[in-house]
Amino acid sequence: MPRFAANLTMLYNDVAFMDRFAAASRDGFQAVEYLFPYAHPADEIAAQLQEHGLQQVLFNAPPGDWDAGERGIACVAGRESEFIAGIEKAIAYAGTLSCPRIHVMAGLVPAGSTAAEVEATYVANLQAAAALAAPHGIDILIEPINGRDMPGFFLSRQDQAHALIARIGAPNVKVQMDLYHAQIVEGDLAMKIRHYLPTGRVGHIQIAGVPERHEPDVGELNYTYLFKLLDELQFDGWIGCEYRPARGTAPHATRDGLGWLAPWLG
Repeated sequence: MPRFAANLTMLYNDVAFMDRFAAASRDGFQAVEYLFPYAHPADEIAAQLQEHGLQQVLFNAPPGDWDAGERGIACVAGRESEFIAGIEKAIAYAGTLSCPRIHVMAGLVPAGSTAAEVEATYVANLQAAAALAAPHGIDILIEPINGRDMPGFFLSRQDQAHALIARIGAPNVKVQMDLYHAQIVEGDLAMKIRHYLPTGRVGHIQIAGVPERHEPDVGELNYTYLFKLLDELQFDGWIGCEYRPARGTAPHATRDGLGWLAPWLG
């Protein structure tokens, strides 16, 4: 049976962030993820997790200056010290939150950089991040993101991600396979899942409807089929619900759109 984690950055936006833990638990979720925890003290988030019986399964390392448009700095030469400081901060949060996975965003390709330069910077930074995370039992995740939502992002394809993992050469670096992004960039999702899941290099899966990024039962994908396929392949990780409720921030917008989840809560 698939296990689903509520993405508290995108879901339950009708209430304040620290109130979303209670909302997710009330609706049957047993785990949560989100983009960034750093606006809140780690111990306060940990208290919410404990109070509501939730597992923290994923969050992102600091991405650089998000408000200025940065989307990670792992591929950006000259920012290595800042990158390592961000990884250390993320590991400290992960320890308090008992979180076994940190997503490291690759970043936008810097203007004027060659492909070889960008890839070399990225590989070296991921190797350093993996070495820092390994003693804590933490996996570092990398995620291909589609260029329509994030133009210029360094990492966009599943084959690219798996080739980079082979080059990085660290067993605790894995792919965050977001089926929304993969469908937009590549399609053929069932065959991609059948190909990559048995490698053991997929550490987390995320979902959203395509193309609007609403509930997974809205749009062109047959998630019922894909969830059954994941069961068939004995995927025992978490599936992050990283979608925007179709009703936006209207009261109870997330809860009212959870009809798709009911059959999988048994």
